[in-house]
Amino acid sequence: MATIGPASDTPTGLQDLMRAGVDVVRLNLSHGTIDEHLLRLSTVRAAAEAVGKEVAVLADLPGPKIRSGRFPEGGAVLAVGELVELRAGDEPSGSHCIYVQYETLLEDLMIGGHVMLGDGAISMSVQSVGDECAIVRVETGGTANGQPGVHLPSDKLRLTTPTDEDLVLAEEMATAGVEFIAVSFVRQAIDVQRVRDVVGSRAQLIAKIETSSSIANLDDIVKMSDAVMVARGDLGIDCPIEDVPHLQKKIIRHCVEVGTPVITATQMLESMITASAPTRAEVSDVANAVFDGTDAVMLSGETAIGRDPVAVVTTMGKIAERAESAASYRQWADRLGRVQLDGRHEPMEHGDRVTAALTHAASQAAIDSKASAILCCTNSGRTARAMARFRPDAAMIALSPEASMVRSLALTWGVIPMQVGTYESTDEMVWFAVETALRAGMVRHGDTVVVLAGAPAQRQTDLDRNLPKRSWVGRAASDVMRIVHVD
Repeated sequence: MATIGPASDTPTGLQDLMRAGVDVVRLNLSHGTIDEHLLRLSTVRAAAEAVGKEVAVLADLPGPKIRSGRFPEGGAVLAVGELVELRAGDEPSGSHCIYVQYETLLEDLMIGGHVMLGDGAISMSVQSVGDECAIVRVETGGTANGQPGVHLPSDKLRLTTPTDEDLVLAEEMATAGVEFIAVSFVRQAIDVQRVRDVVGSRAQLIAKIETSSSIANLDDIVKMSDAVMVARGDLGIDCPIEDVPHLQKKIIRHCVEVGTPVITATQMLESMITASAPTRAEVSDVANAVFDGTDAVMLSGETAIGRDPVAVVTTMGKIAERAESAASYRQWADRLGRVQLDGRHEPMEHGDRVTAALTHAASQAAIDSKASAILCCTNSGRTARAMARFRPDAAMIALSPEASMVRSLALTWGVIPMQVGTYESTDEMVWFAVETALRAGMVRHGDTVVVLAGAPAQRQTDLDRNLPKRSWVGRAASDVMRIVHVD
C-alpha cells in the first residue's frame, strides 16, 4: 500500500508504482483539497487501467487534530528540564509559553500526564494545572516549528470522532467510488458506525487502531470494521512505546483469526524518504510484520514526498517476498483450526459458520491433493477473506462479478482478484472459474485446483424464500467445495 503525493501522483509515476508492486493507493485527506484528491482518484484509475492491474483506493480521513499556536520563523528551542506554560488559545507560541487550540485544555490535563508535540519527538510532563495555565517540564527536547500537532492522552479528550469534516469527506469519497475509507482516531465501535451511517455499503471501512481506548475496545471495533490499520505512529505516543511491538502482534493475530484484513503502517522504510537504501532495522521491521501475519504493509511519506518512490516500493516488495518464503504457515493454519474449534471468536461476518468450516476444510484439501490453486467464487468477498486466514501455499484466486469487490480484494493477503461474469448455476460457475484461471495462466493443464463456490444470486434468492428466517442457513446450504483436475 502506498500513499501518493507530490512525488508520485503523475500518470507515469503511478504506473511505475503499480508495476513495482503497489496493490492499494492511499489518499491522505489531511493534506490538500477534496478537488485535488478527486483528481488523484481519477489519475489512479487511469493508471491501473493502463497497466492492466486491479488496484484499490483508500481515502484516509483526517480525524480530530489539536494544534499549537504558530512558533516563530526558524523554530523555538525547548530545552530538557525547562518549565513551560501551556495555555488554551491560538496565539503565537514560543520557548516559554505554548498555546494549544483546544478549549478545554486545562480541564483535561492531569498532574503527571504527558503532552507531546508533533510525532512525539518533544515530550513534556505536567507539573501543575491552574486556572490560567498549566506548567509542564520538558523531558525530551528539540526545536518546534510551524504549528505541530499536540498530543494529549486520548481517554481524556472530549473531541468527537469522526468530525463533521470527516463525515463530509466520507460522503464525497464514497460517492466518487473509493473502495476503502479509513476512520482516524477510533476509540470505540460507534465511531466506525457513524461513518457507516453516512456511506452505507458504498465503501468498506478501515478502523485505525492508534489509541489506548481502541486497544481496550478492539473486539467490538474489529466486528464493526471491514479492515483494520495498526497505526503505530500515534499508537506509540498514546501507549508506552515499548508496548507497540506487542500490541502490533496482538492486533494482527486477532484480525487473522476472525478473517479481517489488517494493515501495518508508519515509518516502515522512513529513512528512504531521503536515503537510497533502508536501515537494517527497517528491513527487520517489514519482515517481522509479514511474520506476524499482516495482510498489507503501508508506505506514507516514503512514496508521497520521498526521493525515489519506485525504489521504495521495489525494496519493500523484495523484503516481503523474502519473508513470505521463510514463513511457516502450515503451523499457522493448524493453530487457526484449533481456535475455530474451541469457539474463541465469533465466525466472520454475520455468524457464517459454514463458510468458516468450508475454508478450513479447503485449506487441508489443498494440501492433501497438492492443489496448485484455490479458486474462490465470491460476491461479497467473504469466502476469499475467510480462506486467506489459513495462508495456503496454493495460489489463491478470487473471482467476482463486482468490479469494486475485485479491487477491494487487492488488500487481502495472497489474493489474486479477477472479474468474471454472472452464471445461472453452480456447475457453470465452477467451470468458468477454472477456465478463467487457465486462460490467465494462473493454472495449467494437468493441475489440480480446489474451487469454492455458492449458488448464483437468482437461485440464492429462491433458496432463501423457501427456508426459515435463519437466512445464513440458506447461504450455507448452497456453499460447495470441489476438487477439479484441469484436463
